[in-house]
Amino acid sequence: MMTEKDASTEKIITDAMADPSPAKSMGDPGITPLSPSHTQNDTDQVPSGPSFVVVVAIDFGTTSSGYAYAFAKEPECIHTMRRWEGGDPGVSNQKTPTTILLTPDRKFHSFGYAARDFYHDLDPSESKHWLYLEKFKMKLHTTANLSINTDLHAANGKRVKALDIFAYALAFFKEQALKELSDQTGGEFDNSDVRWVITVPAIWKMPAKQFMREAAYKSGLVSRENPEQLIIALEPEAASIYCRKLRLHQMVDLGTQTTQNGFSPSDNVGSGMSQAAKEHVRRNRQSRTFLVENVIGELWSELEEGDRYVVVDCGGGTVDLTVHQIRLPEGHLKELYKASGGPYGSIGIDYEFEKLLCKIFGQDFIDQFKIKRPAAWVDLMIAFESRKRAAAPDRTNPLNINLPFSFIDYYKKFRGHSVEHALRKSNVDFVKWSSQGMLRMSPDAMNSLFKPTIDHIIQHLTELFEKPEVSDIKFLFLVGGFAESPLLQQAVQNMLQGRSRIIIPHDVGLTILKGAVLFGLDPSVIKVRRSPLTYGVGVLNRFVEGKHPPEKLLVKDGTRWCTDVFDTFIAADQSVALGEMVKRSYTPAKPSQQVIVIHVYCSEKENVGFISEPGVRKCGTLRLDVSGTESTAARREIQTLMQFGDTEIRAMAVDVSTGRTVKASIDFLSH
Repeated sequence: MMTEKDASTEKIITDAMADPSPAKSMGDPGITPLSPSHTQNDTDQVPSGPSFVVVVAIDFGTTSSGYAYAFAKEPECIHTMRRWEGGDPGVSNQKTPTTILLTPDRKFHSFGYAARDFYHDLDPSESKHWLYLEKFKMKLHTTANLSINTDLHAANGKRVKALDIFAYALAFFKEQALKELSDQTGGEFDNSDVRWVITVPAIWKMPAKQFMREAAYKSGLVSRENPEQLIIALEPEAASIYCRKLRLHQMVDLGTQTTQNGFSPSDNVGSGMSQAAKEHVRRNRQSRTFLVENVIGELWSELEEGDRYVVVDCGGGTVDLTVHQIRLPEGHLKELYKASGGPYGSIGIDYEFEKLLCKIFGQDFIDQFKIKRPAAWVDLMIAFESRKRAAAPDRTNPLNINLPFSFIDYYKKFRGHSVEHALRKSNVDFVKWSSQGMLRMSPDAMNSLFKPTIDHIIQHLTELFEKPEVSDIKFLFLVGGFAESPLLQQAVQNMLQGRSRIIIPHDVGLTILKGAVLFGLDPSVIKVRRSPLTYGVGVLNRFVEGKHPPEKLLVKDGTRWCTDVFDTFIAADQSVALGEMVKRSYTPAKPSQQVIVIHVYCSEKENVGFISEPGVRKCGTLRLDVSGTESTAARREIQTLMQFGDTEIRAMAVDVSTGRTVKASIDFLSH
């Protein structure tokens, strides 16, 4: 029996996406939230799944990728993957380019350097039938309505399913890692003994994270039946976890020493270090095993309870900023401000270079050249990459970029005059033609290619530092491959004006990988996160004169309802503890109903009144499978628990009268 008080607060869920006019938005009025409440789990423990023998983390980057692993019984030894064959002049790292090659009949052929070299050696008449993809991860960030069917374009202009490409790449890493583990342990290594971790940018929305998980299921990395075998880790969080472990000899403090190409000149790397320590560092540079000492790093010992620091993860595709606060004694982390950033990674510089080429040689020629001579285009971009890494603020001598022969040849056929002629008559005065057949760029020309991307990053940092939550930052950790750029380092230094110490770990490109392994070993290290968006559902409330807009009035069976009310689960930038649950109870409209589908809406705004407000969009569905739970209870109550404090949003549900678990899933990929 409901009391008057209950009746007045009673709400009914509707699906009002189709049309906000009240009569139509009634949809299915039968889901009544009984008691909205916000509960904190008593346990600090995330339910412990099966124990894993080894954690393997995959850093699936925009420009380069790699994996690292650690055995659960020696968590302080992180092994980075074997050296890859191939490699580029002027680019040394342990990761491989994120490039993938499919045969003309769309079967997986190769990944990384192997894919690039094979594609490059194909005859142009053949290569146009092969499907070559690079830098495709950004598509997940830039696609507004990402779905299982989203397409990517290969170098030859043909379309392929993004899900297939991501699944092929993950399957490749699975095979490589299991092979290496089998060789290490001297026996067949079983995939079920591995906990996999995949890193994604923190600014990615839920659909992109779910897409990665779907690709992992498709690749056979893990099965749908064991979702907990895969953890999605956020890149800057992983970096943050690793940075806590840093020892002084494992990083460069920009405030205290001059750096040369992002690293200290060798003579002062060890000033004040013992001979043994120097030897250890020297050996470590060759070795693939990193000792993460269990003690807290010296840097960390300077941090006190409540100290704040920022991690700026500058990768190929995105720049991600995370603000963390330290909680002692265990050194748990708490996120102070929702992750922010944007598509300001180092590939922005490649786009600027491409724009420059279009300005000199014409957009029509460049477009044709990319399609007709795709392998030569890849060559040109590799040549640019190594010069890009040579850019520095104090550089005075020009940078030479080799133009592939087929570029010069094809240009002459296409235009009827020479590349040299084009350079002479273009009004781009800081790019010249050198007699050795190279593009000569003045240092200013190169720096101007960096400028738009670096300006974006600095603008973002400036805005972040103006937020009240982001005052008093002790350290700024600069990580990710792009952090090696002296131009970026100098810009960040100039912006901060000594407000925070800027710390750059050695092997800055591997920081995320190593941190992701540590996260896989102990996912509960980050105790509090901030929700990036406001999430909720549409409900019907009792209509209150003067409070509710008249156009939202709906009269049904003599009761006056207000439609389209936004019932908030969690607000943007609200802090959520790990394991914290949002509880709602729903009742099926008809006793015979088999499935309850509830639409989840989200918004960037913190306060949302109605689902019809601008900026509110339908972003997912919560499905409750209530079949087979029919009961004699007059009013069935399905209690739904949603967990927002993790890197992914999860849902669980229970039929209160029978205590049976109801299958609940929350889906963010628009189908």
